[in-house]
Amino acid sequence: MSEEVVLKLIIFGDAGTGKTTLAHRYMTGLFKQNKLTLGVQFHVKKVNIALDEQPSKMYSVKLQIWDFGGEKRFRFLLPSYCRGAQGGLFLYDITSKKSLESIKEWTSLVFENAGQIPILLIGAKADLEENRQISKEEGMEFAKKMGLAGFVETSSKSGQNVEITFETLAKIMFSALNKK
Repeated sequence: MSEEVVLKLIIFGDAGTGKTTLAHRYMTGLFKQNKLTLGVQFHVKKVNIALDEQPSKMYSVKLQIWDFGGEKRFRFLLPSYCRGAQGGLFLYDITSKKSLESIKEWTSLVFENAGQIPILLIGAKADLEENRQISKEEGMEFAKKMGLAGFVETSSKSGQNVEITFETLAKIMFSALNKK
């Protein structure tokens, strides 16, 4: 295994979409409903990844995970905290059309301050299927239309796609870093 690489990942989106719950599930493997995030929360997790083109070679990666509070009153923090980020997760709640409507505003802020980093569109709360307002197909189409790096639906409650989401973005970020 080669030298450890540090990658900065930001999680952003409207308040109540499940950003902190997703980060907590990824860090601990446990589901915990969270209260409002005040400003930003910071986590670090070491992971080993293998790239698709070299599946037998493992790379040690330290993910710095920056989870931003989604309320408008904290939005002023985003520009300074997203500088230096190499990837992002934009979360929306599949039970709330409104939570996806602000994606252009959010991604514009991120791209303006972090550059054209890869962003995955995440449909959160997939366990609430009976309350769904945004179909999986709509989410995929939205990610494609916005030119994002990909799309996935997750459930922090069940753990559905939580690990693979972070692993996928880490691979994309690491690959982009190696192409520079």
